[in-house]
Amino acid sequence: MTAGDSAKKSGGGSGLMRAKNTKPEEIRKSNIQAAKALSDAVRTSLGPRGMDKMIQDPKGEVTITNDGATILNQMKVIHPAAKMLVELSKAQDIEAGDGTTSVVVLAGSLLEAAEKLLAKGIHPTTISDSFQKAANKSVEILTSMSAPVDLNDRESLLKSATTSLSSKVVSQHSSELSPIAVDSVLRIIDPTRENNVNLKDIKVIKKLGGTVDDTELVDGLVLEQRTSNVNGPKRMEKAKIGFIQFQVSPPKTDMDNQVVVSDYAAMDRVLKEERAYILNIVKQIKKAGCNVLLIQKSILRDALSDLAVHFFDKTKIMVVKDIEREEVEFLCKSLNCRPIASLDHFTPENLATAELVEEIQTGASKCVKFSGIANPGKTVSLIIRGSNKLMLEEAHRSLHDALCVIRCLVKKRFLIAGGGAPEIEVSRELMQHANTLTGPDAYCFKAFAEAMEIIPYTLSENAGLNPIGTVTELRNRHAQGEKTAGINVRKGCISNILEENVVQPLLVSTSSISLASECVRSILKIDDIVNTIRG
Repeated sequence: MTAGDSAKKSGGGSGLMRAKNTKPEEIRKSNIQAAKALSDAVRTSLGPRGMDKMIQDPKGEVTITNDGATILNQMKVIHPAAKMLVELSKAQDIEAGDGTTSVVVLAGSLLEAAEKLLAKGIHPTTISDSFQKAANKSVEILTSMSAPVDLNDRESLLKSATTSLSSKVVSQHSSELSPIAVDSVLRIIDPTRENNVNLKDIKVIKKLGGTVDDTELVDGLVLEQRTSNVNGPKRMEKAKIGFIQFQVSPPKTDMDNQVVVSDYAAMDRVLKEERAYILNIVKQIKKAGCNVLLIQKSILRDALSDLAVHFFDKTKIMVVKDIEREEVEFLCKSLNCRPIASLDHFTPENLATAELVEEIQTGASKCVKFSGIANPGKTVSLIIRGSNKLMLEEAHRSLHDALCVIRCLVKKRFLIAGGGAPEIEVSRELMQHANTLTGPDAYCFKAFAEAMEIIPYTLSENAGLNPIGTVTELRNRHAQGEKTAGINVRKGCISNILEENVVQPLLVSTSSISLASECVRSILKIDDIVNTIRG
C-alpha cells in the first residue's frame, strides 16, 4: 500500500489537515443534533390531536400549553444552535402569530435532510443556496394554489379562526371564541384602507371565575382597577371623564428629607395647609364639571391620599386610581381624551363624555365599565374568563393566536387549505421541478421536498393514524389532481379539507417555510463555535 492510499484511508491527510477537516463536520453534526432534539420535543404538540406540555419554572409556577413559541420560551435552552430555533419560533409568532410549532418541526426536518446531503459529500454552501431557491419556489407554489378572501366575508374569517383554535386546549369553545376574535379585529380597522392590525388596540382582561364560555366582547371600555371611593358613587350616568397624571396627595420634598414639627400649633398649621391644598385640587376638578376621575399610577408618592378620597366622596366624584403607564395610550384612544399633566390644564374641553360608567362584578373581583362613549376611538376590550389560572392563561394565548390569524388575513388576503394539504402539494411540485434540474441542486430540491412531508406525517402520527400509509395515500390523491385533499383528523381519513372548513391564511404557511429555511441555512453555514466565556 502506498503512502497516498493510506492518507486517503485515514480521511484526507494526517495530523493537522485531518483535524482541520473533521472539526467543522463535528460542529455541524452537534448543531444539527441539538436543533433536531428541540424540534422533536415540540413535535408531539402539532395539530388538533397534539398533546400539551406541562412546564414548571424555577419558582414552581406551572404552565400548560401546546403553543410552540410558549413552550420553547419557557425551556432553558443552553446549546447556541438550539437557541436559534427558539428565536425562530419567536419570529414566526411576531410575523404570523400562528404556526409556531410547525415552523420548528419543519426546521428540524430540513436539518435532517441537510445531514443526509452532507453525508453524500455535498458542500454546505451548495445545500444552503439550493434550500433558499427551494423555499422561494415553495412560496410561489403556495401562492398559486391560494384563494383570495374578502374581509366582508365573515364566514371565511370564522373558518380560519376556528382552524387556529382547533389545536388548542380551548378547542371545544371555538364556536364562542372565533366570532369574538373576528369581530374585535374588524371593529378596530377599516378594511378598505388598512393592511395591518395593531393588536394593542384590543385590550384583554383576564378574570378568574366562570368558564371560557363566559368570555365576552365589551362594547366600550373596561378597566381592571376598582373604584377607590369608600362611600362615593359606584355608578355614574352622563359621565364627564378626566384623566390626570398628577397626584391628589400632599406634596413631598424631592429628596428624602424629614420635617420635624416641634409644637402643636405648627402641627395644626401643617394639617390645615394639607387640607387646603387637597381641597383646592378637588374644587378645581369639580368646577370643570368632572364626575369621573382616572389617575395614573405614580411611583414617587401616593396617587390619592385618604383625605382626598373623603373629599371626592363628598363631592360625588367617582375615582379610579393606579392606571398603568402602558394603558395611557389605549385609554386616550378609547375615550378620545387627553391626559392632563397639571391642575392649570384641567378645563372642560379636556374631558371625555360617556353615557354610563359603573363598577361591575366579574367573578370574584370587580372592574369598571364605560359604555356609550361619545365619539369613541377604534379600540375594543375583551374579558376572558376561566375556572383556573392555567385555563385562563391558555385561553388568552389561544385567543391571541386566533386574533393573529385574522391579522394575517388583513395583511395578505389569501386563504389556503389546512390539514397538511399545502405541504404535500408543495412537496409534489418540488419533486417534479427537481427532475428538470441537474447537479447537486436536483438532490437538494428532492431532499427539501421530502422534508416538507414531515407536517402531514406528524399530523397523522399525533392523530393515531398510520403515518406512512396516510402520507402515501395523500400523495397519491394529490398526484390525481386533488389539490385540497388533506388529513381529516376528526374522521381519521383523507378527504377534501375545504369541505371540513379547515383553512388557514397563506401568510402562516409562506412565512413558516421562509423562516425555517433561513434558520437552517444559517445553522449549515456554521463551522466552528468559539467560546469567549472565561472559565
